[in-house]
Amino acid sequence: MKEVTKLMINEFKIKQLGFDFMGYSLRKGENYTFHHLIVPKRDGGKMSRNNGAILCGKSSHPYLHIIEAKDYDIFDYITKKMIGENIKGYLDIHDIRKIHEVLKIFEREHSGDITKKGHPLIKEEYTRRKKL
Repeated sequence: MKEVTKLMINEFKIKQLGFDFMGYSLRKGENYTFHHLIVPKRDGGKMSRNNGAILCGKSSHPYLHIIEAKDYDIFDYITKKMIGENIKGYLDIHDIRKIHEVLKIFEREHSGDITKKGHPLIKEEYTRRKKL
């Protein structure tokens, strides 16, 4: 795990709170990962405190990238909420509840969608968020 990821996990008290920047809890066999918030990695974005959010590596992080590809407006909304948390320096329950609400909208709109390989677009683990 990269040093900035460890520092952010501690600063934002992710383990103590039991959820990430999007309200997901770490599951068995899963790790926390760094998500580039402002400048994407593909565009040369740095792995820095100000450019990141901590997400769960097998649930919220891949799910956010699916949302980015399918509904950029929802992705942008979630990203702005996480940037706000980053600026505040703490995970804001109000923001996480707002993220949950837009995720429910995304899930309603795409509940029957399948991938090119015939699998459901929205995996069950993507819908399991901490009740806050």
